Amino acid sequence: MFVEFFEAIRDFTETGGQVLLVIGLLIFVMWLLILERALFYSVWYKGLKKDAVARWNARQDRASWAAEQIRQAMISRLTIKLNGSIPVIQALVALCPLLGLMGTVTGMIEVFDVMAISGSGNARSMASGVSKATIPTMAGMVGALSGVFASTWLTRMSKREKTHLEDAMALDH
Repeated sequence: MFVEFFEAIRDFTETGGQVLLVIGLLIFVMWLLILERALFYSVWYKGLKKDAVARWNARQDRASWAAEQIRQAMISRLTIKLNGSIPVIQALVALCPLLGLMGTVTGMIEVFDVMAISGSGNARSMASGVSKATIPTMAGMVGALSGVFASTWLTRMSKREKTHLEDAMALDH
């Protein structure tokens, strides 16, 4: 079963060319970062938030200008941790279609090479180049679409958690 799976992947990458391997690696790294962020929100952040709110509530002074500055600093530190690798994920999402376009260009160069060597537009001889032109484009777009949804969700989670943190650490007036 695993042998058939790896053979199918090998055949797919051979059909798509070398750029497809780079796109696959990029998507793998992107999803590792996405899963790390999701794990951070669901596991580690809860403890950090609980600790920050407890430290805030343990303060005697929660109404002065100095207290507001301390509150803002605490919120900022947690916000930086919340956002973590989201900018990197967004950059990887933007790179996916660009690498797909690079695959299109390299595949079309192969098509033109075949046309120059054979001297005709023989469809069978150009098929390999056409597949190397279309498959990386498709893979880049699929990776970008999946990453856009995930990065949007992560950004929304980060903003929501920051708002909850600000509400939990309210100033006394």
